[in-house]
Amino acid sequence: MSDDVLGRWVPDRPEELATIFTKADFSWWIAGGYAIELAVGHELRPHGDLDVLVLRRDQARVRDLLAGWDLYVADPPGQGKLRPWRPGEVLQPPLHDIWCRRTPEAPWSVQLMLDEAEGTQWVSRRNPEVRRPIDQLGRTSEKGVPYLAPEVQLFYKAKATRDKDEIDFEAALPILGESQRVWLADVIRVIAPDHPWLRRLLPVSRT
Repeated sequence: MSDDVLGRWVPDRPEELATIFTKADFSWWIAGGYAIELAVGHELRPHGDLDVLVLRRDQARVRDLLAGWDLYVADPPGQGKLRPWRPGEVLQPPLHDIWCRRTPEAPWSVQLMLDEAEGTQWVSRRNPEVRRPIDQLGRTSEKGVPYLAPEVQLFYKAKATRDKDEIDFEAALPILGESQRVWLADVIRVIAPDHPWLRRLLPVSRT
């Protein structure tokens, strides 16, 4: 979506967001390019937004945590349209993208992404065949900031890769262990059997 039409972005830093979410009684993870940076331990590139992944079943708790914020949902997804997230409204699939700003006059600063879960399993909204135990979905930085494991974030970046996704892949690849590469190769095959990243992962992935 274009910020020329929908308003400008001044994304929070992960550490800023963590101070807001310190009282959260639900799981959450920094996502997107910032997740890759937290994994590799240094900055890679500028960021236009700050993505935060939460489970759909926790959306009411998220809304309570951000009470007083100006919250809008992308509806329909990917069509460049936003509408207010009404108090008490339960967002159902395919709605998953929420833009957040502190006041209507403030710039957008956080983008919430809702993902699916069944019991103790995370279920990708892209393909329900892709699953993982929720307690293996992320890591925690040295400063205590939760973030998506790099292999999980790269799975999401594998669809319609852009230049920034290639930068993130190149940076994260050297820190992926064999089991991480195997998992990533396996799930990329589910959504894109001919994806070019597979050639970089294949030497240590299952054939």
